[in-house]
Amino acid sequence: MLVNPMQFLSGQQSRSVDQLAMTEFGMCGLVLMENAGRGVADLVERLGLKRTSRIAICCGKGNNGGDGFVLARHLLVRNYLPTVLLFADPTELTGDALANYRILQSLGFPVLLSSDAAMTEVFGQLSGDDWIVDALLGTGAKGNPRPPIDEIICRMNQERQRSKCRMLAVDVPSGWDADAGHETDPTIHATETATFFSMKNGFDCLAAKKYCGTVHVLDIGIPPLPVVKKLL
Repeated sequence: MLVNPMQFLSGQQSRSVDQLAMTEFGMCGLVLMENAGRGVADLVERLGLKRTSRIAICCGKGNNGGDGFVLARHLLVRNYLPTVLLFADPTELTGDALANYRILQSLGFPVLLSSDAAMTEVFGQLSGDDWIVDALLGTGAKGNPRPPIDEIICRMNQERQRSKCRMLAVDVPSGWDADAGHETDPTIHATETATFFSMKNGFDCLAAKKYCGTVHVLDIGIPPLPVVKKLL
């Protein structure tokens, strides 16, 4: 479902909206993350995910990665077979991301820890009907991605070009500046971006298409923008 498709917020405003949803409307972070991950699962299905499609979900240690964990669970219960790659030490996970990682663990769902061998095995099987999901960095990331995430982004872009698979970014392509509207070095080249609640300022420029692809604004249960803006 599209919401506020032509309204633009900065990255900081977007984070403030999340805080308002929790403090003013009583929506806990787990609810917002659940709605985000489920919304991305709905979107991928609408975009043509097949039962035979492989989907590799690349997660970082923050809430963006937590969205990826929720996405994986919802795809699993819908009888898809996602693969989750975690590019962080599990001990670095905190808060809602950690909670959703533990849910996957309780289900016995394997989360592959980042390694060249794991990436080679997973990415080497991808083809044109398959997907890579970028759930590495969110709107709070600034400047050039640091090691090892910079190398991971380069590898993901290389695999997308090699396999001709589709690349979906969660909230914002990793490396893309959601405020200034420019790439850093390196930046994910997504074919689709699933962003939440509202468009970001950084999507309103000509260069955004190259990195963001088609942007889909997803409803995560937060009240409409006119209501929220009164509180920003």
